[in-house]
Amino acid sequence: MNEQDTNVNPVVDESHINKVFLWKVAFIAAMGGLLFGYDFMVIGGTTTFYEKFFGLNAKTLGLSVGAAPIGCIIGAGMSMLLGDKFGRKKLLFVSALLFLISAVGTAVVSDFNLFMLMRLIGGMGIGLAAAMAPIYIAEMAPSSYRGKVVTVNQFTIMIGIVVSQIVNLFIQQHGEKVVETAATAAAAMTWNETMGWRLMFGAEAIPAVGFLILILFVPYSPRWLVKRGRNDEAEEILKKVGGDAYAKAEIADISSTISNEEVAKINFKEILQPKLFKIILLGMFLAVVQQWSGLNSIFAYSHQIFTDAGFSISDAMMSLVFQGLTMMIFCIIAMFIVDKVGRKSLMLFGALGIGIIHVIMGLSFQFNFGGVTIVILVMAAIAIYAATLAPVVWVLLAELFPNRIRGVAMGISVMALWVAYFILTTTFPIMREKLGMPITFWSYAGFLFIAFIVMKIYLPETKGKSLEQIERELVD
Repeated sequence: MNEQDTNVNPVVDESHINKVFLWKVAFIAAMGGLLFGYDFMVIGGTTTFYEKFFGLNAKTLGLSVGAAPIGCIIGAGMSMLLGDKFGRKKLLFVSALLFLISAVGTAVVSDFNLFMLMRLIGGMGIGLAAAMAPIYIAEMAPSSYRGKVVTVNQFTIMIGIVVSQIVNLFIQQHGEKVVETAATAAAAMTWNETMGWRLMFGAEAIPAVGFLILILFVPYSPRWLVKRGRNDEAEEILKKVGGDAYAKAEIADISSTISNEEVAKINFKEILQPKLFKIILLGMFLAVVQQWSGLNSIFAYSHQIFTDAGFSISDAMMSLVFQGLTMMIFCIIAMFIVDKVGRKSLMLFGALGIGIIHVIMGLSFQFNFGGVTIVILVMAAIAIYAATLAPVVWVLLAELFPNRIRGVAMGISVMALWVAYFILTTTFPIMREKLGMPITFWSYAGFLFIAFIVMKIYLPETKGKSLEQIERELVD
């Protein structure tokens, strides 16, 4: 480190923060989250149609759905290798370009292999955006605002999910209206098979173009600029955030965590240092906890869960809308409480609360207490997840890693997240069939109870601390 005393955490005056500038930049960066949510969920309303268009069987249909998650892992790997070299802004631009290519390409191709390639490219965009957007927002935000503005990214993910559901429903209903002028109902299905699913994917091009343009007008991350030795540029950006005094204090604090030898260099071997490796393991664990909480199985297999509980398919589809709205409402609540209650407290509450609900849900299936009981339990779990694990994990991943390795460490953690997601969603049908619904949910509960203990012991509270203070406390 520099000669500055790294044991001292300087007090930075945050009384003159330009809230308009801060929120504007945060929402533009978080458009990556909106495209993340749309691209990841749009496929749920399209499989019925493109399955028939391409003549897919169960295996090839599964491959088409799995292409995006595989792309997510590749995109996270790209962020790990390139995030600290080229910066958050440039990679967000690349993610916007990938989203646009995927949206247009998926909408126009007629060859299944090209369709798979386009879905893979979209997944790469998700992987990049998922890693870079939270980091960028966290590195721009003052300590007292960081939790709520990083949570904006999760909120926009929820918006993207809901928008994709609405777009799918609107286009599907338009296809059904063809029945009014067709001789048979089959004509409406034919329109959705040949054109409807294309429009569902292609609609993503509209926000993708907006993101591609708007990201050009946000500044570079000041912490990345300091890492590259461009302190003057970083100070000018920080002046826009909080004024001259704030900028000078932040530059001094950031510089104290980056030695002269580390400027403009990326040492991948450094992540193997015991203290840094321990933090990266913690980040990977948090990413896995968010996925293996079991909620993404509920999202991905709502139809099966609700039909197992005695609901009709139409009722199960309607539940998707309520799930999305519930996520949005409680994500907004998280924005208001994350900087007051604290990250650790919310993570502990989320793990324990969802774990208990999973236990009760397993009992409900065991003793055939279906119907409204399952609805209440699912909505309660989703509400807790949306206010705790879903947004707070992204906040923590953006905060925990030191300035000099943040891009690499975030990429590793996001790769772990997508691998965990892939394992979760591929094993749920097997567990449901082989073990039954009760044991499946009790397994998720057991993991969450273990996660509660691990986080209680090892997870630090980062509320109200600068990124540099967090680094000093964890590494020095």
